[in-house]
Amino acid sequence: MRLLDEQYTRTPFYGSRRMVIALAEQGWNVNRKRVQRLMQKMGIEAIYPKPRLSDPAPGHRIYPYRLRGLAITRPNQVWSTDITYIRLRSGFVYLVAILDWFSRYVVDWEISITLDTSFCLATLGRALATATPEIFNSDQGAQFTSDEFTSRLESAGILISMDGRGRALDNIFTERLWRTVKYEEVYLKDYAGVPDAFGNLETYFRFYNGQRPHQALNYQTPEAVYFGVNTRKTVARTADSKRMPLRGDSS
Repeated sequence: MRLLDEQYTRTPFYGSRRMVIALAEQGWNVNRKRVQRLMQKMGIEAIYPKPRLSDPAPGHRIYPYRLRGLAITRPNQVWSTDITYIRLRSGFVYLVAILDWFSRYVVDWEISITLDTSFCLATLGRALATATPEIFNSDQGAQFTSDEFTSRLESAGILISMDGRGRALDNIFTERLWRTVKYEEVYLKDYAGVPDAFGNLETYFRFYNGQRPHQALNYQTPEAVYFGVNTRKTVARTADSKRMPLRGDSS
């Protein structure tokens, strides 16, 4: 899974067949069924259009993609979210983040040992306590198409947008965030466990938001751009922030 994660970060357009070849070139002879199973467990799939893109997920409403051709001109116009796999020394966790498209500011984030909806809802709740976007974009994952998640957005008067299936480039800024987090933080560390991952990611996101110049922002920081236009006070992000408890063994 570590090798798959690194390969996917380099080449997100690789499907299971190419992943098998890439692993074999590194000396790992793994059959395609195992690669498919692990990719599904990690929540990753190759970026390319797939057939029957308009089919909704069973039992849940799928919303149209509303960002194509849209000029992004201000903070809190568009937020997006996604989940990625974060490796530990032994095991892994999932990371969810909510990103402001205009400023690239990480509004909130969370990690969890399971792919359920509750850690995404907790992250959304904290984010909406600081500001309200006009449009919220996500993929068609079960966490984001759930009634609990979409009803929370609709009750706040937020327009919902969803990527086409297999179209990770519809959420390109979040995909770029994952590459940055992994190359600048995760792959340089060897997290001993969940608390270690949480503490290091907490430090990194403070750096990313408040100190790291962003080329696309004319080398300003995301925090400067986000709060330079939007003067709303933000809730301090500390290690003891009110968060949903992580379920399972956190050693």
